[in-house]
Amino acid sequence: MVIYVIDDHPLMRDAVVMLLRRIRPGSEVVELSQLSDLDRVVAVKGAPELFCLDLKLPDTVGISGVKLLKGQYPDVPLAVISATPASDVEEWCREAGADVYIEKSAGAAEIASALRTMLLTDSQAGDLDDSDLKTETKLSKRQKQLIVMLDEGLSNRDIAERLGISEHTVKVHLWRLFRRLGVKSRTQTLHYARMNGLLNS
Repeated sequence: MVIYVIDDHPLMRDAVVMLLRRIRPGSEVVELSQLSDLDRVVAVKGAPELFCLDLKLPDTVGISGVKLLKGQYPDVPLAVISATPASDVEEWCREAGADVYIEKSAGAAEIASALRTMLLTDSQAGDLDDSDLKTETKLSKRQKQLIVMLDEGLSNRDIAERLGISEHTVKVHLWRLFRRLGVKSRTQTLHYARMNGLLNS
């Protein structure tokens, strides 16, 4: 499995690749400067495990790159890493299929933390609770914590402060939770949790 970093800015691309090689030693990381090269390179290098995508590429407009990647590879995790403020485009990116939106201004430590969490297997992300083995959906202790905090109405920032992690890492944990439950939003998560007895109250 291969991690693809698609960014036309050489310094930023190099920085993301360096972070990925540090957090996942031995993984093959492939760099691209434009999306139109992807099909040819995937045919040579192999199936993608993760995409790290810049929004502003020579051959994309707006969120077209997100739509294209998710159309071709709907099951491959996609992290958008962009200089555009999250308040401007994050919601559109998420609606188009991006799993996580990370601002380039977040800094190396936060970006690395978010990407590291995306690359963990479910069992690595949090030990599964044996008491849930009788249910079809097995949740980690962290995922159960998230459901409780969502029920309390906490924002990503509030959750980050309570858990002592970055907001970007919170977003990745929520992505894992949504994927595990087969939902797409906080509201759907809470509905699922109530319907399946995941909240005591």
